[in-house]
Amino acid sequence: MSPFAIIKILLLSTLSFITAILWTPLLTRVLFKYKLGKQIRTAESAPIFSSMHQAKSGTPTMGGVLVWGTALVLILAFHEANLLIGGTFFSTLDFLSRQQTLLPLGALVASAVVGLVDDYWNVRRIGPKGGGLRMRHRLLLYTLIAAVGAWWFYSKLGWDLFRIPFVGSYNIGPWYIPVFILVIVATSFSVNETDGLDGLAGGVLLSSFGAYAAIAFMQGKVDLAAFCGVICGALMAFLWFNINPARFFMGDTGAMSLGVTLGIVAMLTNTALLLPIIGLVFVLESLSVIVQVASKKFRGKKVFLSAPVHHHFEAIGWSEPKIVMRLWIIAAVSSVIGLVLALVDAGFFT
Repeated sequence: MSPFAIIKILLLSTLSFITAILWTPLLTRVLFKYKLGKQIRTAESAPIFSSMHQAKSGTPTMGGVLVWGTALVLILAFHEANLLIGGTFFSTLDFLSRQQTLLPLGALVASAVVGLVDDYWNVRRIGPKGGGLRMRHRLLLYTLIAAVGAWWFYSKLGWDLFRIPFVGSYNIGPWYIPVFILVIVATSFSVNETDGLDGLAGGVLLSSFGAYAAIAFMQGKVDLAAFCGVICGALMAFLWFNINPARFFMGDTGAMSLGVTLGIVAMLTNTALLLPIIGLVFVLESLSVIVQVASKKFRGKKVFLSAPVHHHFEAIGWSEPKIVMRLWIIAAVSSVIGLVLALVDAGFFT
């Protein structure tokens, strides 16, 4: 592999951070000018949650635009510069490729637009009960996006190979499509469940995309590694403004789109079964919601004071920064474990 590959990934990641930092004041001005503030659930519908977060009502949402907008601008800018100007510099930094980054980029933007509409409707109290899109409509839309991605993989790329770590890779034929959809939808909604405290989802996503940048690089997918690096750079800029007290929230336009993209990257690297380890915090957050809902339905009582589990920790008296930092640590460790398992599975230590 060319030594310039590492330089490419690191340079693009750094440019992403700088670019996102530079245009954040513009984004912030727009969010505040048009009063795109988050609507906190009422005490009637969620008494514990409302009591803990009512002070955050009105904080701008849709901050995820910073992440996917920066990634979109950079990938298109270097690709167009390569086409129009050419030369070694732009051809080296061009990381838009049909095999590696076209699908995750398309899915990122498509799901971000759906999330943006949902965020806007929530802010303006449009939709059923003034809460944006219904859950079933959101599920349908993101399933459709995942289905398009599955079709692209299976029909356009001719890909039906699914790897079970330390066992082998198997051609699963048409079953690849429902597996793909399940991975993408589950990941996107798990990331969305995690987006509930200042900096939480952003920090966990940073660890996950960092691990996948390393996995993609290890597999020789330099453009995909650069794409993950650009997302990491933008996430670091986002976190600069999102840590407690947050200047703005990620919103569905960030959480759902980055969740969709993370799932697609896992499928592109054929490491979907390592994703629950790399994204362990996402799994724990979703499981806490599932357990809470099931317990209320079948036992008539709650397991957690509030779900997802990070709200339970708030309810028992943990400070928000303490919860976020501890979950960041868990995310960092689990991402490293997942990366090591991917390296061992690929035979790097034999």
